[in-house]
Amino acid sequence: MDDKEFFLAVADRTGLSRQEAADLTRATLETLARRLSDGEARDLALELPEPLRDSFNRGRGEMETFGPDESIRKVRGRTGLSGSETASGVRAVFSTLQEAISHKEFEHAMSQLGKEYAQLVESTS
Repeated sequence: MDDKEFFLAVADRTGLSRQEAADLTRATLETLARRLSDGEARDLALELPEPLRDSFNRGRGEMETFGPDESIRKVRGRTGLSGSETASGVRAVFSTLQEAISHKEFEHAMSQLGKEYAQLVESTS
């Protein structure tokens, strides 16, 4: 999946415009990168298409600990979307990410985030 397909999948899941979906995706990936260890962030980034890898890598640095609600607040602050748009948008990005990278890598990242982040992944069944 390339970056344009990723943005389109997020837009389809959320009803947002493609530009809003792209902004939301970038903000979500940057926020996610702050939440992961450097090694896990590096591994996940290697599975992303180059433009998304760049967004993800911009967020990398010292690992921070915060829950899914704070992740949504951080993304909302960067996108200007409403609270409900941001919450459903972050879930759409996580679900699209699950489809875009290997199952193994997604599970490694989710295990580092903790069980409370499972709510951010929509059911794909």
